[in-house]
Amino acid sequence: MASSYDVIVVGLGGMGSAAAYHLAARGRRVLGLERFGPAHNLGSSHGGSRIYRQAYFEDPAYVPLLLRAHELWQKLAADSGREVFTETGGLMIGREDSTAFAGTLRSARQWGLDHEVLGAADIRRRFPTFTPAAEDVAFYERKAGIARPEATVAAHLDLAKSHGADLHFAETVLGWEADGRGGRPWVVTDRGAYTADRLVIAPGAWAPKLLTDLGVRVTVERQVMYWFQPEGGTGPFTHDRHPVYIWEDPDGGQIYGFPALDGPDGGAKVAFFRKGGVCDPDALDREIHPGEIAAIADYLRPRIPTLPGRFLKGAACMYATTPDEHFVLAHHPEQPRVTVACGFSGHGFKFVPVIGEILADLATEGTTDHPIDLFDPRRVRV
Repeated sequence: MASSYDVIVVGLGGMGSAAAYHLAARGRRVLGLERFGPAHNLGSSHGGSRIYRQAYFEDPAYVPLLLRAHELWQKLAADSGREVFTETGGLMIGREDSTAFAGTLRSARQWGLDHEVLGAADIRRRFPTFTPAAEDVAFYERKAGIARPEATVAAHLDLAKSHGADLHFAETVLGWEADGRGGRPWVVTDRGAYTADRLVIAPGAWAPKLLTDLGVRVTVERQVMYWFQPEGGTGPFTHDRHPVYIWEDPDGGQIYGFPALDGPDGGAKVAFFRKGGVCDPDALDREIHPGEIAAIADYLRPRIPTLPGRFLKGAACMYATTPDEHFVLAHHPEQPRVTVACGFSGHGFKFVPVIGEILADLATEGTTDHPIDLFDPRRVRV
């Protein structure tokens, strides 16, 4: 006979680990299933750092979720005793009509968020690691910062377990189904079968394989993160001197980066934004190629001249993205007992704590007070 639970959570990365915690904290009997180990580096929730920001150029509708996420980051740090979030301030740099600058400024003004607008000379004076062009401007947000993905996932898993969640690692989900429309869901793994009153699927890059009937195309892309030892050392790049940033060039290309977080030998991390090739998550090329390193070093030199001093390491991760680059966060269109969470990559990790709260709402109450209409899968059927 299959083991039975109140809620099964498939995928224990960023979103799934948060959902497992929130569900278990509400007294639900939770089973969490993860194909790899806890807080692993084989999906999308790794790499040491993710940008958190409140003013949001992607769509101002995200801002209320970001404000709640900030509260939950603080609570997670207090409850877990882990360093999951660091406030550093953040810069959105570009021309006045760039998406990064103009969209962020519009979002901040709509929601009354504290911010400053800096000209090129102001940027150079306050943040001398940057060398913007004369036409560049920046949006500065003091409350921006860094979320630590591995520490966050580990914290949520520890707290979920402390509330009684049954967490299975190195167990691959082979498929799921329900007893007719609206029926009790089942999950089959390489170890056995389980059933529950509700099912939450947060599969990350494996969404195209586990959510084939969702009606939304999710594309998986290989993305590379790079760490460089700056010329002259990391002193000017420490988090009290160097903010997180997104920098958009006149052609619309973007890089994003971080201060040095892991001591004088850890370097500073930087990456291109959405500049990767389509990949299979089960056959990801994890090698970092010399041409890739040279391309980002060449891009950095006129903008942050001392950063590409010496390449230290790189890591490949995966983006799982919908056609309009907005999330999918809703009940499954065909199965009301199943909640789906996917398509977060590129800008999702900063939302992890509040996504966990929303998934718990949907699985236990059937609805949520958070604004999630933008994430209905029926908005785009391709």
